[in-house]
This record gives sequence, structure tokens and C-alpha cells, in this order.
Amino acid sequence: MLSRSTRCVQRFRSLRRLQSTVAEIDGPAVTETNRAEATLKRFWKTVGIESRDGNLAVTLDKRALKTPEGHTLLLPSHKRLLATLVAAEWEHQETVIKHHALPVTSIVCRAIDAFDDTQTREEVCQALLEYLDTDTICFHEDYPDQLVALQTKHWDPILKWAKETFNVEIKLFDSILSNSHPNETKQKMLDVLRQMNKWELAAMERATYTLALVKEFITVEEASNASRVEVSSQIERWGEVEDTHDVDHFDIRRQLGSVSALCHDI
Repeated sequence: MLSRSTRCVQRFRSLRRLQSTVAEIDGPAVTETNRAEATLKRFWKTVGIESRDGNLAVTLDKRALKTPEGHTLLLPSHKRLLATLVAAEWEHQETVIKHHALPVTSIVCRAIDAFDDTQTREEVCQALLEYLDTDTICFHEDYPDQLVALQTKHWDPILKWAKETFNVEIKLFDSILSNSHPNETKQKMLDVLRQMNKWELAAMERATYTLALVKEFITVEEASNASRVEVSSQIERWGEVEDTHDVDHFDIRRQLGSVSALCHDI
């Protein structure tokens, strides 16, 4: 008869084998990206960019990066800058993987994994449209003076551009209750979203003020300024909080920079 401790060891080993089998069947795809996330340690020596079937592949030790869903991370040949940025992110991972330092990789993977699927595209378009009625840029305050000036400088040009470019009526609100843009405006903006390619749609999903950025009406710097109008007003009035406002400023620019890179063909 086996001792109690021996039986416990055997049950533990059986459970481990079962868990391993289940992971292989139902678990996430075994990819370089998932491997990095699991170990949190750099396991590659070299990072490169290779041409594969007319596309660009970012490689770790000559093996192409794959997305979390197991798709090979392939970029169109006209997006070499984007491929370079993805490669640079992985090259600059030194000892421990820092997920926040992979914003371009993250948004590229999202575009590849999600937006070739018709149902996902439509769900995201509908979800993005819901933000139209509550978009901060449509809520203008008349006090304090610093805020009014910043709204005029950074928001009014974007609103004017959107109205003229898409031939829509965009209302300005002074209350957060019962606000809604005309149905015709919503339908036109939904059509704009549906016509976007997967890179543009992933960009729209990632950050604020991206429509004007995606369509190249504003720069990353201008989008950052527009997204920080209320914060900038508070800073002008009360001063900057160290290690908070300044950190947020650079984090927003990082996110918007990844969005801009995703959409540009260079």
C-alpha cells in the first residue's frame, strides 16, 4: 500500500499533467509574444526586419513575431517606419519585459487580430459611435478664462474641420444631461468608421482625438494639446503636480505617437 505522502505526490503529478494538457488544447496560442509575457524576461539576442511574401516581418533571432492570437505579425511593405518602430521596441527590452514600453506592438497586434473580422469591426464601430454624444470636445465652458481660451485655440479648429470635411452638424452642449447629435450626423460618422482600414480603426479605438489625427488634419503635438485642454487650464491656474501631470503628458504623447505611426505609410 502506498503511503499517504506518496499518493499525494502522484495526485499532484497527475493534476500537473492534466493542467498541461488543457493548456495545450484550450490555452492561448504559443507565440513569441505570449512567451515574453509569461516569462517577463528577454530570451532573444537579435531583432531584425525581413521581407516575406511582399510584406515586412519583425523577427527575434530570425523567427517572425506573432500576435497573441497566433497570427504572424506581417506589415505591408509601405509601412516600413511602423515595422522599424516595432523592432525598436523589442530591441530596447533589455532584461525584463516592460509591457508599457510596447505600445506600437500592442496596437499592431490589435489591428491584425481583430479587424479582419467583419463582426468585430462592426461592434467596434458601433461602440466608438456611442462616444460622439459625450465627446469632451462638444462640451464648452464659459469659465474660467484660461479654459475658454484653450477651448477656442485647440478645439474649435477640430470642430470646424469635422463639420466641413464630413458635412455634418455637430452641436455644442453646456450640460451633460440629455445631449444628442442629429441622427444624420451619427449615420454619416458611422459610415466614416466603416470605411476605415484595419490600421485606422485600431487607431480610433486606442486614443482620443484620433479622427483628426488619423486623417492627418492635426499632428501628435496638436492632438496631445487638445486632449489636455482641461488639465492645462488647471495647471495654468493652480500649478503643475510633479510626477503626475508631467508623466500623463508624456504617456498621452506616447499613445498618440503610436496611433500616428500606425496610420502613416512611410
